[in-house]
Amino acid sequence: MPGRSTYSIQAPAAVVMVRPHHFTVNTETAADNRFQARWAAGEDLGPLAFAEITRAAETLRSHGVDVHLFEDMGTETPDSVFPNNWFSTPAGGHVAIYPMKAESRRRERRSDVVEMLKARYRVQEVIDYSGLEPDGLFLEGTGAMVLDHIDRAVRSDRTDAIALERFSTHFGFEPMVFDARDGDGVPVYHTNVLMCVATDFAMIGLGMLTDPARRQEIVARLERSGRRVIALSNDQIARFAGNALELQGRKGRILALWATALAALDEAQLAAIEESATLVALDIPTIERAGGSVRCTLAGIHLTPRA
Repeated sequence: MPGRSTYSIQAPAAVVMVRPHHFTVNTETAADNRFQARWAAGEDLGPLAFAEITRAAETLRSHGVDVHLFEDMGTETPDSVFPNNWFSTPAGGHVAIYPMKAESRRRERRSDVVEMLKARYRVQEVIDYSGLEPDGLFLEGTGAMVLDHIDRAVRSDRTDAIALERFSTHFGFEPMVFDARDGDGVPVYHTNVLMCVATDFAMIGLGMLTDPARRQEIVARLERSGRRVIALSNDQIARFAGNALELQGRKGRILALWATALAALDEAQLAAIEESATLVALDIPTIERAGGSVRCTLAGIHLTPRA
């Protein structure tokens, strides 16, 4: 397949995952996350979530992705399985730590993850934006932002403008902000549920972008970067088809996504993706009930390994 095995800065070869031992759905974030599912009080989701992350990590490793798997033994961090929100690794030897809106999510930040990155990879600096939280300024990592490492653009919805500008200026990204709403007119809580930017293609819920002019600008920018734009329907977004992540595997690039999301894609969309990436389905139905899917569970590492 053309370009599939070619190295791409967009597709990390390593990820951080967190395996929860006492998983539950975060009631604090339910108010603005319509992707969260209802659950019965006392329902024990822990063993199911533990097994799903275990299998997902094993599947990625079987494709040659380096998975750094951390354990969460606590009960006060219900969303710890989504580490991509509290940190990311912009290319060039950087680690960014983000300000989180929910107080329960602020407890997810872990020094052992940062120390591992410093020990295993070449880290030049760690920039901590969490000090913005007392001022009510939030920027929830690669949930709020979809980073284009090739075209140096960041596409974002529902994030604080001041925090986004600081991030973009420091790391050399051009912000492209837009508003997005679902079919009922409710704002979409995170950008990465409606958009995935890979090396040769981008999947995006175009119908959710409320400003037609901005929609055309984003499509044009993606196409100028050489990408094929794959439009996703609202129903496909609801099945987390946009919450995918391109990774570098042993035999070439892969696209990791939820099994139900894969089943929601049509033949033309599948063919377009498979021109440059192998589709890898991960089955995480319990994790999905917390309002995030595969991309949310993967914090990509865009750092150079130490020799």
